[in-house]
Amino acid sequence: MDLATLIGIVGAFGIVAAAIVMGGSFNQFVDIPSVLIVFGGGLAATLIRFQLNDIATAFITGFKVAFAGKGPSPRDLIEEITNLGEIVRKSGPLGLENVDISDPTLAKGVQYIADGYELDFIKDSMERERDLNLTRLSEGKRVMKALGDSAPAFGMIGTLVGLVQMLANMDDPSAIGPSMAIALLTTLYGALISNVVCLPLVDKLDAKFDSDELSQTLIIDGVLQIRESKSPALIKEMLIAYLPEKARAEFAEAA
Repeated sequence: MDLATLIGIVGAFGIVAAAIVMGGSFNQFVDIPSVLIVFGGGLAATLIRFQLNDIATAFITGFKVAFAGKGPSPRDLIEEITNLGEIVRKSGPLGLENVDISDPTLAKGVQYIADGYELDFIKDSMERERDLNLTRLSEGKRVMKALGDSAPAFGMIGTLVGLVQMLANMDDPSAIGPSMAIALLTTLYGALISNVVCLPLVDKLDAKFDSDELSQTLIIDGVLQIRESKSPALIKEMLIAYLPEKARAEFAEAA
């Protein structure tokens, strides 16, 4: 689990809540009409832009990525793939059947090798799965960004609604307070949703997209090299290209 995400979200809302409590009553910052305008309006605007199943998938993907821990690093994957190549060299493809694999994509590729599938089938199947995964991440990022853009916009709409209600009821002092609450709290709610939840998730999904694209492409290349019975040293040499230049030198020295 990624504790940074949990600490960040809880910390941001906690700081705001603490400031509210220190300055007065928390109930003053709870307004149902403001919630309806910002949450309901932002979600409705997002529904207009995307299909319902895309939005549901985006929320599941977004929160799963936000709270999931990191997978194996490229360096760890290269070491693992090299070791798998050594196993195949000594015991053949059947030697891979009882090996524990750290990454699900790599595990699937290794199973393909152990089952004796052809090279072209393995390549097409794994590339298709990688592309579908990247498409889901990209779609999730688009939905979260749309919601992050809509929330502050509906916060401003709520502010205008509150101001209109206030100006229309200037002769009734009892109506001025609730109208001002809508006017100000919708802006607050919109800013919190956008800057604490949606836009940070967009960045998480963006980073996950880049990470998965690199690691899964590395895995596919490694699996294909193992399937072609390339030597472990050659496999490692080819996969080192996926590392940054500085990391390549450190990796070579450690090896």
